[in-house]
Order: sequence, then C-alpha cells, then structure tokens
Amino acid sequence: MTPTTAMEAAPSAPHPSPTTPGLDDRITRALVGAAVGDALGGPVEGWTPEQITERHGGPVTGIVGPWYGEHWRTARPIAPYHKGDGHVTDDTLMTHALIRVYEKVRDHLDAYAVADHLVPDLLSPRWIPELEAEALPLQRIFLAEKWIVARLHYGHIDPREAGAGNIVNCGAAMYMAPVGLVNAGHPQAAYAEALEVAAPHQSSYGREAAGAFAAAVAAACRPGATPETVVEAALALAKDGTRSAIEAVCEVAARHDDFASALTPLRAAVEPFDTVGPDYRAPSLGARRPSRLHAIEELPVALGMLLVGGGDYRRTVLGSVNYGRDCDSIATMSGAIVGALGGEVPADWAATVAEASRLDLHSPARTLAEVAREVFARDLERRRAHEETFTALAGTR
Repeated sequence: MTPTTAMEAAPSAPHPSPTTPGLDDRITRALVGAAVGDALGGPVEGWTPEQITERHGGPVTGIVGPWYGEHWRTARPIAPYHKGDGHVTDDTLMTHALIRVYEKVRDHLDAYAVADHLVPDLLSPRWIPELEAEALPLQRIFLAEKWIVARLHYGHIDPREAGAGNIVNCGAAMYMAPVGLVNAGHPQAAYAEALEVAAPHQSSYGREAAGAFAAAVAAACRPGATPETVVEAALALAKDGTRSAIEAVCEVAARHDDFASALTPLRAAVEPFDTVGPDYRAPSLGARRPSRLHAIEELPVALGMLLVGGGDYRRTVLGSVNYGRDCDSIATMSGAIVGALGGEVPADWAATVAEASRLDLHSPARTLAEVAREVFARDLERRRAHEETFTALAGTR
C-alpha cells in the first residue's frame, strides 16, 4: 500500500500561519543555516577570539578569506584545505551524505543503514569545495570520520558497536541535523534515532551529543518554540556530563545578549567539561577519551549562543564563529537550530556559499522534507497497527 502524505494522514493538523514557518521552510532554513554557519566558521577554526580579532581587525561579521591568505595550501600540510571564501567543510559534506542515506532508505535510520549506505557514499567521488576538485569524501573528512570506513568497510565490525574505541569528538553530532528534521517536533524520537545512527561512529559523550543535538533541532521545529524551550528539551534528554555542560553554559548565556561579552564566560563555563584543554591545536593527554563526566565543547556552546542570539540567525551564528576553537562545527549546530526555529539566513551569505562551494544548498532540503512526510505517514500506520494490536490484547478502548 502506498503510504499517504502527512497532510492526508492528519488533515486536522493546523496550517502554518504567514508568520509561522512550516515544515519545508524550517527544514530549508535549518540545512542552509547549518551550511552557511559551517562556511563562516571554517576560516577561523582553531583560533581564539583574541587571535580572530587581531587577524581580521575586529570580530568576523561575514564571509572571510583563508587565515593564511594565498598560502592556505602549504601553510598547514596536515590540512591543505581552502577554508574560507564561502567554502563549506566536512560538517556539510557529512550532513548532505546523511540526507542521501535518508533518500535511499526513506524511513528511520539505524546503525546498519550507516554501514549499508553512508560508507559507500563516502567512497563515491563528489565535488569537495575545500580541495577544489572532485574526490572521495573519505579523502577530506577528519580521522574520527575515516574511522567509520575503516571499521565498517574494512573491519566488518558490528555497526552497533563500531564507534567504540574512536576518539571522542563532535564528529557524529555535527551532521545529525537531518535526524532532528525527520523527527520534527518529536525530540525524544530524534534523540533515540541519533544515538542509533551515531553508534558506528562514536561512543560516550560524542554519541550523547549527537542525540542531544538532534533532539534540539526537533524541538526547534515545534510551532511557538523559543531558544529557551529548545534548551529545556535538550536538558530533558541529555545525560551525564553532556547535560551538566549544557546546564552550566546556558545558565551563563542567559545573562548575556551580546556575543562579544559572552565569549569568555561561555568558555569558562564549558572548560571543566572539555577534555581538549586550553590550546585547541595541542590537546591535553586526557583529550577525547570516554567519560561520563565530560562533554564535547561544541554543542553546549552552540546552545549557549542560541540563547545569547535570542533566536536571531546573524547574532547566533556570528557569536559561534567568533568563539573560535572548533567554531565551524559550533556554527553548523547553532545555525541548524536557529534555522529550524525560523531564523532567517541572510540571502547574500547563502548565495555566496552556494556559488563558492558549487553546491545546491536547497535541493537536499527539498529531498529531506519529502522523506520526512513519508516517514511520518509510516509512523502513523505503525502506531495505529500497534494500537489495534494492543487493544485486542488488553481489551482497552
């Protein structure tokens, strides 16, 4: 039987008002917002707010060029990428890859979907903006993401267990926005699905952050959602050090409405939970190891900047960018959440990023919106079948 559309399955659902973005609009704003945040943060990733201000003569206020100028290709041989000038990074490459998995599966994803579909996608040639060439995504993604291919394609590890042993970082969390969008308005379902999807990639607080981020995106899609309700939804589901870090950072963020004044206090708030240490490019000996007490830095700071920005896209994302450190991932996350809330992504930024990266930023959103409706229709069918079965078993009405 061909599944009905979400509109057919739930005809009584309220239509979005002219001032309340609907599903398609929220998905578009979230995904475009994430990509633009990624591109803005890329050229200043790894630096401190003070270094960013010195390099650019003040805070970053839009798209900037590479940190090393024309020497970007040779300045850091370990990462010869053209970060800047509107190029997206691996955060967006992985996000779009996950959307292509949803496009194939057209249902909720699990760890086996990662093995069966995401891994082959990472081994298929694509245009890589930072390399300015067509190449395998595997050749661009970071070591923690290469782990997925090594463990699943070459090691044939059980996908549900493959994330164990990887360095614990934000690698899985950074591309989980599609999970939140497919489960729009249902943070609990987004959290559970993201934990499953992240299982082949991450463990410990890296995997937990993936769940909490997806939940935040799903919560942001609710009509009437605010930055505060998004944080509440994340806190209701997050566990251990991740929950503590979000709580600590957001308590501080609530006292600021200007990102310039919030940069140092937010770093101080998350520092006790962050294992990387004060020098982002020289991690401490205890960095990125599993722990129930710690958290990745990126998600708590992204949620903190969401509060500081008050739901405004520019303020939220520019705060994330000027925070420095892993700011492309922070801005990817905050951009997705504030976009899902309905924050408007500056059209000139989006156009520049799309042109520079040679990517259609809107096509993935259209695909995901279509899949989300199909998944919702299937969920309704499954729930009704369960209700009928349970009623027959329990004799309830």
